[in-house]
Parts: sequence; structure tokens; C-alpha cells
Amino acid sequence: MTDTVLVTYGTTNGSTAQIAEAVADVLRKDGLTVEALPARSVTNAARYDAVVVGGGLYAGRWHKDARRFVRRNRVLLAERPVWFFSSGPLDASASERDIPPVRGVQRAVNRLGVRDHVTFGGRLEEGAKGRVAGMILRSGKGGDFRDFGAIEAWAKGVADALTHAREERV
Repeated sequence: MTDTVLVTYGTTNGSTAQIAEAVADVLRKDGLTVEALPARSVTNAARYDAVVVGGGLYAGRWHKDARRFVRRNRVLLAERPVWFFSSGPLDASASERDIPPVRGVQRAVNRLGVRDHVTFGGRLEEGAKGRVAGMILRSGKGGDFRDFGAIEAWAKGVADALTHAREERV
């Protein structure tokens, strides 16, 4: 059942896309066939056996493309192994403690039977799009707070679950 995995994401300035690519790389290293795609460009999620969905956090909400992907594919996602990740805190908090999903993501986790959700630190650097991003940067609160060691460790757990499921099938 777990032969092809979709890692999809909603991002504005590319930070969440880079996290998704890191997750996809770990899954590939474990022998899985993986496609990493922006959520807005996925036209046929039915061809994937498992799905990882990531969304950047903006004002307490997941990126609109991630929300729309989950809403459009909710029936299909409920039938497959699914993992969620969020990215966003612009401080070290995500590396220091578990940050629960925001309310809308928690509802989707519960409704779809998502296997796991994790929040990773975000990145906001000069040149970021958006008025709010500009305000945050001017206040000196930007930076890169992603912990790629933690991202890879989480992705390894996803890979282990998927490869274990595949071995049980054989």
C-alpha cells in the first residue's frame, strides 16, 4: 500500500517548501518513491498511497493552500496514512517543546485520523513577501529557526512507519 508518497505543502516565502523537501529526501533514502509538490499544484492525490501535508503558520492559521488541499481531498486522506507538519514559530520554542497544532489543523487531525503532527520552527528573512512579514522583520524578530536535525528525525519516523507497513504486506 505504501509505494508512492506525496509530500505537499503550502508556503509563501519558501521555508515550508524547504522543510517538505528535507522530509521527502529522508523518505527517498529509505527506499520510498516520493513526490514533493506545492499543495496548489496537486491535481490527483488519488495516485498516492500515503501523504504528508505541511503548512506554514500565518496569524494562527495554516497556509491557505494546505487548508484547501486537505479540504478538497478529505475523503481520500481519511483512507490513507497521513502525517501533518506545521512551520512557523519565529523563535526557538519549537525546538524546546512540543507545540500542538493550531485549532483548524487539530480538527483535521481528529477528523482524518492523521498519524502525527509536529510543529517546526520557521524562517523569515529579508525579502519576505507580505506587509506583516515586513513588520516582523522591521521589529527584529526574523531569522531562521528551523532545526533540520529534528525535521529529519521526524521524517525518519514517518519512513519507518511506511516501510514497516510495506514489509507487512509482502
